Amino acid sequence: MATPTPSTTAAARHTGPAAAIYNGPRTSDGVALTFHGSGDVALTDQLLAEAARLQAPITVFAVGRWLDGNPAVAGRILAAGHELENHTYTHPTLAGASASVVSNEVTRCRDVLAAQTGSAGRYFRPSGMEPRYPPLVLDQAGSAGYGVVCGFDVDPLDYQDPGAAAIVSRVRAAVKPGSIVSLHLGHPGTVTAFPTVVADIRARGLRPVLVRDLLA
Repeated sequence: MATPTPSTTAAARHTGPAAAIYNGPRTSDGVALTFHGSGDVALTDQLLAEAARLQAPITVFAVGRWLDGNPAVAGRILAAGHELENHTYTHPTLAGASASVVSNEVTRCRDVLAAQTGSAGRYFRPSGMEPRYPPLVLDQAGSAGYGVVCGFDVDPLDYQDPGAAAIVSRVRAAVKPGSIVSLHLGHPGTVTAFPTVVADIRARGLRPVLVRDLLA
């Protein structure tokens, strides 16, 4: 994997509402494997080891409170050549939340990312309101400096711990050129499934890429 650089971002310079994006171009041969960042750091390290072995880049949408509680993990993710982005500070259900609550979640995580890595990241992903993000979230993300709210079009529900075989099968059935796949750190079945998910993507003539490369 290439020598990484932290996610340089225009987050602090963006103005206006963010755009909601749920997948990349369908003409792309890239697939972004994204991970909601929280949970057991030992499992995160196992996943990072698998990603290094497979030379498969990932994008981690990290929960700010998780980063605060595990201050070394952001550096390990970036040092391995991956991408680190904003997934709220406390990971609440934001469906129906007020503008002030959404703003607080976006900005607190943004500030943790900036303090730990020197970058606020490029993208925000809300919690508890899939599959489509309302204007209130786009407005608050934009106000916090993010130009894109990044969703996904493949969700194997791995956080429900259905087992590695089910995760592999669900991703295989849904993934397309340009897909953004939603996965989760902190779940053993996801770590076990990861090598087969990567192999399946490559067998279809596609390749794992960072979100920033898919959307470039």
